[in-house]
Amino acid sequence: MVWSAVGVVALGFLIALEVAARHYGEPGPLTNQVREIAFPPKSGFLLYAGMGLMMVVLTRRERLVAAGAALGIDLVVLAVRWATGTLPALGEGHPFGNGALCVVLGCAVVAVTRRTGAERLLLLKGVGLALLLVAGRKTGDTWLLITSKTQPQVLDQYVATADRALGNPSWVVGRIVDATGPVGAHVLDYVYVQLAVAAVLVALYQLRHVAAERRFPSHHLVRTFLVIGLLGPGIYMIFPVVGPVFAYGPDGGHWATADIWPRTAPALAAPLPMPFDGITPRNCMPSLHTAWATAIFLHSRQGPRLLRYAGTFWLVATLGATLGFGYHYGVDLVAGVVFTLTIEGALRAMSRGWDRAGARLVVHGSLVFTALLLSYRFLPLEMARHPWLYGPLLLAAMGSVIYGYLRTTRTWDPRPTPALRPEPQPEPA
Repeated sequence: MVWSAVGVVALGFLIALEVAARHYGEPGPLTNQVREIAFPPKSGFLLYAGMGLMMVVLTRRERLVAAGAALGIDLVVLAVRWATGTLPALGEGHPFGNGALCVVLGCAVVAVTRRTGAERLLLLKGVGLALLLVAGRKTGDTWLLITSKTQPQVLDQYVATADRALGNPSWVVGRIVDATGPVGAHVLDYVYVQLAVAAVLVALYQLRHVAAERRFPSHHLVRTFLVIGLLGPGIYMIFPVVGPVFAYGPDGGHWATADIWPRTAPALAAPLPMPFDGITPRNCMPSLHTAWATAIFLHSRQGPRLLRYAGTFWLVATLGATLGFGYHYGVDLVAGVVFTLTIEGALRAMSRGWDRAGARLVVHGSLVFTALLLSYRFLPLEMARHPWLYGPLLLAAMGSVIYGYLRTTRTWDPRPTPALRPEPQPEPA
């Protein structure tokens, strides 16, 4: 019943977003998802990553059959498109991925028609995970469209002024990325774009025993990813920000305050809401890329050394990309870290049963996050004029949530008890 209720709520949410997107003359998440059955998908890597998530519930033989079917379908589709001259141009879609989506949908049909009881539920959960991952991408695109259409003014001047308390890190990192040349920029761009694929790799490690145990763990990375993607766009609606490369850089065109990013920091002045175009998403506060990368880092801590190194690299590279490409201000990243730790703490508390420590962590994180947003909106000039006071205060506020999360979760995680050594027996006389 719980899974049915979740499915009904998710379907209703997608239908509402579809209606909203149609109101603005654009296809919604449901239409875009259905199109990818036959048309070139926007991200073939993501579709195969979703299929990989679904395959954690399959046996080894079933995985081979599913992977072979997906590759076979894609090869046939690719041959037909090549023969008919309909291969997608660069930037218009991927030439593969349709096979993965068809296999996922085929498994849903198999679950309904050929499985019963617990086996049917397990396979449907796997299919649901795959479709939710892909639908999350489509939902995010629709949310971004809605933010650009419904928020004609942005608060970048407030955030940029508050960011002086941290030393304008986007301007600093932007100059560093420019100095690294095309190699550094390409590496950071790949990390930034393929964040969902990195999440799937960590999730596959966490879910590696599902097929054998015939059940999912009580908490895993996909849950955190989906909740972050669900709640984050709601903050965009109440705190619209486009980012320094748009508000102060070349990508903003004539809407930009000035074309000074990343060479020159903006002059200190009283901030005001500024009008902006109806195309650019207002998706900066908080930084969800930072939030997702932080979640990947947290969940990779329980893995082997290589996975821990990968999680650390993805977090550091994502922070560098968000700042170095001018997509976010430094204060966005601070809010993103607090946002993730609060959500992760709430989900872990729900999975193990609420207690006083879990409630305290969630309340503390929520209060700090709210205080950050209020300070960015109503105290930016004070923060800019006294950076040696407010900069450490921002970092201390974030650090308090980090400390609270670590202290709380360490009491939840079971600690291995060392085996007692047998006492030596006296030798017989």
